[in-house]
Formats: sequence, C-alpha cells, structure tokens
Amino acid sequence: MNERVPAPSHDWCLFLDVDGTLLDISDTPSAVVVDPALKELLLRVSRRLQGALALVSGRSIDVLDELFEPVKFPAAGLHGVERRSTTGALRGANYPDVRLDSARTLLAEFVDSHPGTLLEDKGRAIAVHFRLAPAFEADARRAADVAAGPLGADYHVQEGKMVFEIKPRGFTKATAAAEFMREPPFAGRIPVFVGDDLTDEAGFRAVEALGGISVAVGNRVEAQWRLQSPTAVRLWLESIGSLD
Repeated sequence: MNERVPAPSHDWCLFLDVDGTLLDISDTPSAVVVDPALKELLLRVSRRLQGALALVSGRSIDVLDELFEPVKFPAAGLHGVERRSTTGALRGANYPDVRLDSARTLLAEFVDSHPGTLLEDKGRAIAVHFRLAPAFEADARRAADVAAGPLGADYHVQEGKMVFEIKPRGFTKATAAAEFMREPPFAGRIPVFVGDDLTDEAGFRAVEALGGISVAVGNRVEAQWRLQSPTAVRLWLESIGSLD
C-alpha cells in the first residue's frame, strides 16, 4: 500500500466517510462537532469537482445535515440504507423500523446493565458502542448477535470501531457509491473512496472495480493508498480545493 495519495484531478468524484476520516473519533457519537473551516473546505472541493462529492457514512442523513448545516451535500446514510442524490431526491429516508423494536428492548437492557456502553438508535438501524467500556466488547458482540437472531436474513450485525450495529442486509457503502455513479455529476468520473473502517472496505472494492482509487485513513483497513489521520485527509483535500 502506498503511504501517499495520487495527484488530484478534475476528473475525480469523491466519496467521503465522516467519523474517523473527516473527523477524529469522539468518545460518544453526540460529542462530534464539525468546525466551519471543514465545511468551507468541503464546499470548495465540491465546487472544483462540479458537485461530485458525497458523504457516505454510518450516520443517518438527518444527523449529517445537523453536523454540516447549513450545507446539505449528496449523502448516503446508515452505510447505504438511505441516500440523497444531488437533486435532493431521497431513497430509503430514515424512519423508526418497528421490526427492530424487540432488538431495541434487548440492547437497552444490555446497556443498562453494562456501565459505559451506549445505545444509538438510528431509526432503521441500532448500534451498541463500547468505546468507553472496551472490556465489554465480547459481551456487546453476543448481545447484538442475540438481538439480531430473531430478525432473520433481512438484517445482520455490522462490526465497526468499538461498535456493533444491527442494520438491514443488502445495503452497503458499495451499493451507495454504485447508485451515485449512475447519475450526474458522478457518472463518467473517476471514483475516489476515502474511509477508515470495515464498512468502508466495500466502497473501496466498488471503486477499484470501476478503475477508481481507494484511500484508507489510519491502519485498520486496506486500500490502494493511505493517509494517516483526518488531519492528513484535510491537507489532501486542500490540494483538491486548490485545483486550477
């Protein structure tokens, strides 16, 4: 893997993970703040690429909009379960999935009895975080597996950094990127996917198959190129935003 990234091009389109890629990981999801300088940088990069920049995140699109307000970028939320195109059209918009109610109850009971763990209800997905209680990793995995079991093949447990998440099966960051690539302004461009976690690997393989570029942030996942931190990602984005 190359420890640098290729020179930027006007022909690129960007798919950017958020937590751990654009932003440093926080102890809790609610503690994250997006500074104005990052918003301005992303806007500048988007303009250089004729709008071909999308956020592809495990967070819901509603939460992404709160973080990046007043800007609303094209986005895929919940690891591809929901998506907003450049036109603003929504697919799979967030709503409380009642089929997850039994899992919500079980995981809420788990969190109540395991101090330091945290339940994040995303409507169409639910996640157990154990960043503040790493000793409970095995317990959190078992709890997520047990809660997901009765849901059958339509759902699965997605592992991430210090988190286990129950989400609908069949949606990934790869499916989100593929959908974007079928519509303007992404269609016909060279796709570049940047991410730091296991859920990003599907996006890496998708853009590589299209002749694109994959960029890992940190050392957790494998890609064609690597940047060491969100700070390094921002410096690299500056080079794209400065294209003539």
